[in-house]
Amino acid sequence: MEPTKVLVLDERRDAPPELLTALDKLGTVVHVRTPGDVLAKEVGQLPDTDVLLAYAGLSPHTVRAVARRLDDEDQRPTVVAFAEHDLHLLGSHVHAGSDYLVPPFHPDLVRARLRDCHERATFSRTMEDVAAHAELLSYERELEIGREIQMGFLPDSLPSPDGWEIDVRFRPARTVAGDFYDVFELVNRRRLALVVADVCDKGVGAALFMALIRSLLRHTAEQSGLQSLIAADLLGEETDWEEHSRAIPVVGATPLLNAVVGTNNYLTRNHIRQGYFATMFFGVLDPVTGNLVYINGGHNPPVLVRADGGDPVLLEPTGPAVGVIPDVAFSLGYAQISPGDTLFIYTDGVTEARSVPGHFFGEDQMIKQLGEGAARGEELLDHMDGALSEFVGPAEQSDDITMMAVHWRDPEA
Repeated sequence: MEPTKVLVLDERRDAPPELLTALDKLGTVVHVRTPGDVLAKEVGQLPDTDVLLAYAGLSPHTVRAVARRLDDEDQRPTVVAFAEHDLHLLGSHVHAGSDYLVPPFHPDLVRARLRDCHERATFSRTMEDVAAHAELLSYERELEIGREIQMGFLPDSLPSPDGWEIDVRFRPARTVAGDFYDVFELVNRRRLALVVADVCDKGVGAALFMALIRSLLRHTAEQSGLQSLIAADLLGEETDWEEHSRAIPVVGATPLLNAVVGTNNYLTRNHIRQGYFATMFFGVLDPVTGNLVYINGGHNPPVLVRADGGDPVLLEPTGPAVGVIPDVAFSLGYAQISPGDTLFIYTDGVTEARSVPGHFFGEDQMIKQLGEGAARGEELLDHMDGALSEFVGPAEQSDDITMMAVHWRDPEA
């Protein structure tokens, strides 16, 4: 049986001779140190310690600091305060949770007392560990419930207008995510809303704001209606895309603007102190013509991959992130998707994916891989998944990854 290792803590490097004699007769390994000696030592330089015998004249705060320093090296000693004549000093240590040792320091009495103190400390630590484990299980269960609720906010299935393919890859970095996506129909199923967004930060807080922002966007967009598009449809007006673009009012006349502006105003009015905001791409697609009107609120530019192999088109930001600036004006962007083209929308978990040495995947590499990928949406996402996995290797995923591919099938192909 290994001898008990005792660290005597005293500001004067002193201890009652009777106590040291008793410890020696018990065959313990004794080290006498001042608090400064212990706290100044580098990792691995402290003696192994089973029992920390602290002079009662030291403050409980100092003793706790030394105990934490030993805990940092996974020693977890039993803390016992001792006094020789000034027994009144023990009160503050007992109140702080330490056990105590008092004269006479007879070897048999010291052995029994230290054994009793050790058993109580072990039992107390066991109960703390049990409570901590139970709390951890409860937290993990709550996280799992949060994940289930969050997944309920994501669409079970994606609309698929005739001739279109929409595919998504969603990989949270943690149990719950700050990324989200949505695809839903607008204006009596004549338009398609495409949303990919990234709430700053990760974890539970970001997930809560993800649910809030997603609900605000969808509810406002569905309740608004694209008034100018509805009017044009009802009147049977034939307008080309450029004329149509100029006809759309800039401030709040479409579900797109109403949703983004309304969400931004709500967040900056009610939640700006929490410091959460979201970058987002929100596009409204006409599946018949391929016309796309969008707002890019500080988000990574989606990439329009041309079927003819032409230069990819980046849909740059048209305004700031949502939830940062009150009453900010968001501009509309316009793009034309042609048969055979694919629109690739993503979050920064793609471009900021890190390899083992810490290098970023980056936008240039992403665009290069998009050019090498197959034209169809699902095949393109498979290609990007493979490229990311090969680049990252065994490195841990550092951020949520969301990728959406919107592909217009070419009937001639």
